[in-house]
Amino acid sequence: MEIDRPDGRSPNQLRPLACSCSVLHRAHGSSSWAQGETKVLAAVYGPKAGTKKNENPEKASIEVIWKPKTGQIGKVEKEYEMILKKTLESICIRTIYPNTTTSVIVQQVLNDDGALLPCAINAACAALVDAGIPLKHLAVAICCSVTDSGSILLDPTKDEEEKLKALANLVFPNAIVSVLPDRPLQVGSEPMAHGIMTSVTQGAMSADDYLHCLERGRAASARLSEFLRKNIGPKSTSEGS
Repeated sequence: MEIDRPDGRSPNQLRPLACSCSVLHRAHGSSSWAQGETKVLAAVYGPKAGTKKNENPEKASIEVIWKPKTGQIGKVEKEYEMILKKTLESICIRTIYPNTTTSVIVQQVLNDDGALLPCAINAACAALVDAGIPLKHLAVAICCSVTDSGSILLDPTKDEEEKLKALANLVFPNAIVSVLPDRPLQVGSEPMAHGIMTSVTQGAMSADDYLHCLERGRAASARLSEFLRKNIGPKSTSEGS
């Protein structure tokens, strides 16, 4: 059944993408990332000498700090920090600069119009590239949502999120072979089931709903991967819908 979305998109259509790198002069790397009206700014500082709290003689440490636009950090933002940290640790080559810390700061949520966590992950990945941090590969994040009727909508707006039954924030490796895998994948020493790196669900979702989200998310990640491969770097880029 075809779903009419307020902005005229089809269920599988992403909002327009835009990315600008090197937007903060004092950071070692930075990026602003937009999907429609959702806009996030991320900055990378380091690698720098490890502190006593997180120094590791064998691996570099990744620190993630989420700074809300106003007020203090809350429970949701702390959960976002944890998800970002685990995702970024899985893509960074942490053995090159042991006993150091790289700080990733989500400095400002310029506007939240839905799919905020995936936008923050995409912004952070672009900022790591801008900073020259060694990576195994990039990651691309997408939000897949489920309506009360069981339809799957990609990249929902804030208004759509508030009316949905459930959603899944999915992160895929930016590699052609992993977009539609025919077998379990391995990145370094870390296996990835069905080519997915991170999966965070919210709301009541059946197993079939989740599998449908995975299928749609994989297909959408191909477009995000292409956008990243072609466009991230020290220049402003954008893409229409």
